[in-house]
Amino acid sequence: MPSRDLIVAVDIGGTFTDITLQDAATGRAWTAKTPSTPRDPSEAFVAGVAQALAAAGRQAGEIGRVLHGTTVATNLILEGLTARTALLTNAGFRHVLEIGRADLPRRDNLWAWVKPRRPVPPALVFEAAGRIAADGAELTPLDEAAVREAARRALAAGAEAIAVCFLHAFANPAHERRALAILAEEAPGLALTASVDVFPVVREYERSMATVLNAAVMPAVSTYIARLERRLAEAGIAAPLLLMKSNGGVAGAASIRRAPAQTALSGPAAGVVGARTVAAAAGIGDIITVDIGGTSADICLIAKGEIGLTQSGRVGPWPLALPMVDMVTIGAGGGSLARLGADGALTVGPQSAGADPGPACYGRGGTEATVTDAHMALGHLPAALLGGRMALDRSLAEAAVRRVAEPLGLGLEAAARGILAIADNNMVGAIRVVSVERGHDPRDFTLVPFGGAGPLHGCALADLLGITRVLVPPAPGVLCAQGLLAADLKAEFTRSVAEPLDRADAARLHAVFAALEAEAAQWFAQEEVAPGDRRIRRVALMRYEEQGHEIPVPWREPADLPALGPAFAAAHRGLYGFDLPGVAMEIVTLRVEATGVLPAPAPAAAEGGAAEAAEVGRQPILIDGRTVDAPVYDRARLGPGAGFAGPAIVTQLDATTFVAPGWRAGMHPSGALLLVREG
Repeated sequence: MPSRDLIVAVDIGGTFTDITLQDAATGRAWTAKTPSTPRDPSEAFVAGVAQALAAAGRQAGEIGRVLHGTTVATNLILEGLTARTALLTNAGFRHVLEIGRADLPRRDNLWAWVKPRRPVPPALVFEAAGRIAADGAELTPLDEAAVREAARRALAAGAEAIAVCFLHAFANPAHERRALAILAEEAPGLALTASVDVFPVVREYERSMATVLNAAVMPAVSTYIARLERRLAEAGIAAPLLLMKSNGGVAGAASIRRAPAQTALSGPAAGVVGARTVAAAAGIGDIITVDIGGTSADICLIAKGEIGLTQSGRVGPWPLALPMVDMVTIGAGGGSLARLGADGALTVGPQSAGADPGPACYGRGGTEATVTDAHMALGHLPAALLGGRMALDRSLAEAAVRRVAEPLGLGLEAAARGILAIADNNMVGAIRVVSVERGHDPRDFTLVPFGGAGPLHGCALADLLGITRVLVPPAPGVLCAQGLLAADLKAEFTRSVAEPLDRADAARLHAVFAALEAEAAQWFAQEEVAPGDRRIRRVALMRYEEQGHEIPVPWREPADLPALGPAFAAAHRGLYGFDLPGVAMEIVTLRVEATGVLPAPAPAAAEGGAAEAAEVGRQPILIDGRTVDAPVYDRARLGPGAGFAGPAIVTQLDATTFVAPGWRAGMHPSGALLLVREG
């Protein structure tokens, strides 16, 4: 039998599918990129894996683990392609989705905002009498006849999925469990999900929305996973399939089938995990990550090596309160279109040229200027990408930029720099949201840019923020795929308790934690995690009385309750700059974070030599109205200790790095490229 030391990680994006194949024993890795196939993402998946295996000269039977970051659930929600879904709720709560919340989304205009159409129309919301109290006591028995009638009416209306969300189900799930059983009898072909299995916490609107979105994507995600498993089997790959979740961990296919909404930020979360791993290898714990792809930029701050989780995330217009990596996403990427508005002002994004036709310099029929075309016109990009397989046309980029420049009375360089300046400042605004607005000075952090376009913007973003160090990962264009290699199995188990801290019942809280840890133990067993690889972390979500949102506070034994108050006050000061002495505190929700540690691949041996040996040519770059002949380096030939000053271009298969004037680049022994501001 062949050894099964290979691990393959696949991240499917809107334009490209990125693959990393790694030998766990030696740490050696091979990367591949192939165009995504939106109609059936599994086609690009297996094609890319075959490409990576061919590059490595290895066989499919040698693969022992398959890791996957997917945007299937996200795209279904954003594009409105979810299954026709019904909601079953308590009598009198039919309009919980329509009412929603009184506040507007953060960046929307009070006068122009229009409430988006809800994912379940009122005609598909059904009610059943029955009530559970906040303490879990049954006030009114469940009306089982109403549940059966709801199932029949949902089938008659063409529903493909049914979500069940009853008041206070997190305190006592009996009514939801019984309703789910009845629905399975009456509508056996439909996808069914209950809030207690998705998000058993307070806040009826957010819990209902999470349950509805989970049900709405279940049919398509289940179909996709089944198709992917079939294709893997046909390709001779018998390894387990693990999918990335929004919380930065992975889980088996069976878990994802039950709760597919947990993959809503799957790809970006993998990139954050990969960036943390790269920074840790370079001895850096405080970083700001910027993942710039073709359409969007995802920004995350990591302090002291800890990836923060939030339960205030959104997918499109909808709140999705499931635990997910705390990041900000904006519409700014390499494909973002530069256009003149009705008032004659230049705008960049959020519209994108996408993969078809793509930027003008791709030569696929695109004529509108994009961020990539601006880089190409200034000379920041080489003549070809993907190891020479994808030629770029600088003249087409210049023509596209001139179409924007001429109406503004600008020259080519000024217009191109204007496009980049607008894109960079849009991203800087998002970086300030995760740093300055949360009490962090970005100058204390190292910027880690990645994604296909990230390293082109690293120096410019750092200059705007006063950051003096930029760390470019060894394979920035496929870091989301490589982040999968560093991810562990991870799940959260939560339950709301609503206990005032000064009157908290320690015995009750420990009983809730014990019940959550029992659920975690079942999950560990399902995922086949060995006892020695299991990790448990207790967290209390707390707030001051009458506040609207909670802050996570680690629950430390044995002096847990006495230590919670000072810990919460310190966390509040760190986040908001103040605390509220004398104001009562509340424990709102308890959470158990379960981690199954996966074996980490061995580190790869550093290769390459001095900068002089890595120089493969020179290229004209426009800088301040003059043309500078800048060196072009092949990153694969740069070894530890190799260094050079900007301006310079560093090329590799998956991305291009632009080292701006005033910056010096040096190869770290870990394989990362460290850029330092001179002077």
